[in-house]
Amino acid sequence: MSIIKTENLTKFYGKNRGICDVGLDVPKGLIYGFIGPNGAGKSTTIRILLSFVRPTSGKAEIFGMDCQKNGREVRKRIGYIPAEVNFYDDMTVSGILRYAGKLYGNYNQELTNRLCDLFEVEKNKKVRALSTGNKKKIAIIQAFMHEPELLIMDEPTGGLDPIMKNNFFELLKEEKKKGTTIFFSSHVLGEVQRICDRVAIIKEGSILKVEDVDELSEAKFKRVRILFKENKKALGFSSDLAGEVDIKGSMVTALFEGDVREIMNEILRHDPDNVWIEEPDLEEIFLNYY
Repeated sequence: MSIIKTENLTKFYGKNRGICDVGLDVPKGLIYGFIGPNGAGKSTTIRILLSFVRPTSGKAEIFGMDCQKNGREVRKRIGYIPAEVNFYDDMTVSGILRYAGKLYGNYNQELTNRLCDLFEVEKNKKVRALSTGNKKKIAIIQAFMHEPELLIMDEPTGGLDPIMKNNFFELLKEEKKKGTTIFFSSHVLGEVQRICDRVAIIKEGSILKVEDVDELSEAKFKRVRILFKENKKALGFSSDLAGEVDIKGSMVTALFEGDVREIMNEILRHDPDNVWIEEPDLEEIFLNYY
């Protein structure tokens, strides 16, 4: 069952491109990563899903309902964490949470209290006295307090310290066990690799690749270091299977794509003195696409 589905989703701001022909299919119960650098179109896509802005063309559905026509009903069943958090400065933290609870109409007070303890929130503090990280904690609690079926997160860990990030990721794992679907937009690739099941890579408003994180990390890419006896052999190295090649003295380092046997045959053709083959991290694969 698809929780989020978009087809040919396009948004232009005047002549400026937002996104173009974005197609997403997010199944129930997955932590789905949506990655790309700032300006790639992540936030624009999320704003359309939440019906904050209208698309130029294409279709977006959540829970099988049109995001524009049924926006109010859809949002009741969603928890949202924005990239930038703003609250009323004169309100206390407890006041903000009560206010959010009334907007939802139904929320779990016991869960809210537990989350305040987990994130070490001072309920009596006014918003104007909170740091960026503490405001982000309030946004996280607000997103979870009504036990939504879908969580949509736009750079959710910005401002959190390492301990709070770890608490947040443990919370996401708990939600996944409950069957909650999580749409996790980020440019922090290590976080995506740590927590997500599947990932969509977006570049300049268009989807480049959708694949399971494990497959993306392991199946097709290898980080290879090749040592030659002579520097000139290293300088002369080239391969259609390799991405950008880094040469330092007699050592060649590159990210190769292909079957490992095919990669080895290609390397041996150059008569190396020694070879090291390792699994790349998601950041290296991501940069290869860019």
